[in-house]
Amino acid sequence: MPGSQGLGPAVVALGGGHGLSATLSALRLMSERLTAVVTVADDGGSSGRLRSELGVLPPGDLRMALAALCDDSEWGRTWRDLLQHRFRSSGDLDQHAVGNLLIVALWEQLGDTVTGLDWVGRLLGARGRVLPMAAVPLEIEADVVTTVGAEGGRERVVRGQSSVAVADGRITQIRLLPPDPPACPEAVAAVESADWVILGPGSWYTSVLPHLLVPELAAALHRTPARRCVTMNLSPEEHGETDGMSAAEHLEVLHRHAPDLRIDAVVADPGSVEEVEPLVRAARDLGARLLLRQVRRGDGSARHDPLRLAAAYRDVFDDFLGDVGTAAR
Repeated sequence: MPGSQGLGPAVVALGGGHGLSATLSALRLMSERLTAVVTVADDGGSSGRLRSELGVLPPGDLRMALAALCDDSEWGRTWRDLLQHRFRSSGDLDQHAVGNLLIVALWEQLGDTVTGLDWVGRLLGARGRVLPMAAVPLEIEADVVTTVGAEGGRERVVRGQSSVAVADGRITQIRLLPPDPPACPEAVAAVESADWVILGPGSWYTSVLPHLLVPELAAALHRTPARRCVTMNLSPEEHGETDGMSAAEHLEVLHRHAPDLRIDAVVADPGSVEEVEPLVRAARDLGARLLLRQVRRGDGSARHDPLRLAAAYRDVFDDFLGDVGTAAR
């Protein structure tokens, strides 16, 4: 496979929050040629406050991606924990993450978003690069259909990532505001030169699908010679944006938002799949083969195990998609 020697394959991971962190924690065990392309629509918590007060990109998901790329040395663990540390007080610093303040301070000092993130990565010894998916802060807007009560069937518009994430009802469509945001040029270049592009896991409507709505980034995802893999979530979000959605429905939503995007592989934990055949069909509609592997942690939690997920990605990258290691092609 091109680029598979030396430092490993060139891999771009798209997403945000805990889902992207899970992907990066696995990929950094396999390659040092990693790029995380991160959503920039967060409007809650520390990120939302900094975004509102200073007019900057929300730094929280960028911070989490950087933390996930720290290695397991004393240096890496110390800086990872410092980045994630939150102040607790009765004043204005309450719940601000140290990493958010560090990132925004470097942006102000250097006057450039990407340069600031690269400096944080150098400080941490991060195994990879972290980039925003867009050059401006974004808002997510969703059409939501009420599914219960007297208002059942009524459609309403919900705006803001934090509101969309907990909206009651079924999301039918999402949009970005502004509708044609400028992509981060370095993110577009990374996608175009990648060997593999990974989408998911993560909050489907607010972390994964938004990448397909930034025109320049979406165009790069369609034209890149890289192969593309979707990583499925371990469980639906209770009282959240994908409450009640099956694994197959997740892929159907992806196909609806990007009907011409070809996917090569789908990774799913068998314990998270209600019915295999619908998922196989949904993957096939995207052009993909399904890889069923145990990738969750052994403690029963809905969290990915980095070693198991890395092993699954290795099978995907090497075209071993059968249950007993049968080469796919």
